[in-house]
Amino acid sequence: MDPFGSSAPPSGASSGPSAEAMMEQIKTQLAQAYAKEFLETVGSKCFAKCITKPGTSISGSESSCISRCIDRYIEATGIISRSLFSSPH
Repeated sequence: MDPFGSSAPPSGASSGPSAEAMMEQIKTQLAQAYAKEFLETVGSKCFAKCITKPGTSISGSESSCISRCIDRYIEATGIISRSLFSSPH
C-alpha cells in the first residue's frame, strides 16, 4: 500500500488510463484551449474595436458594441466548426 492508502493494481491489470478517460481529458483540454482563445480574441479584437476612449466605466454604446462583437465571434466560430466537422455529401 502506498502512503496515500491506495493499493497497487492487481497483477496483470493495466495501470494506465483507459481510452475513454484519455478522450475525456483531451476534450477538457480542447475546451480550455477554446476558452482561452475566445477570451484573447474578444479581449484584443472587440475591446480595440469598441472601447475607443477607455475610462472608468463602459458606456451603453460600448457595451452594445462588445455584445454584438462577441455574438458575431460565436456565430463565426460555429459556422467554421460545422464546416470543418460536417460529413462530405
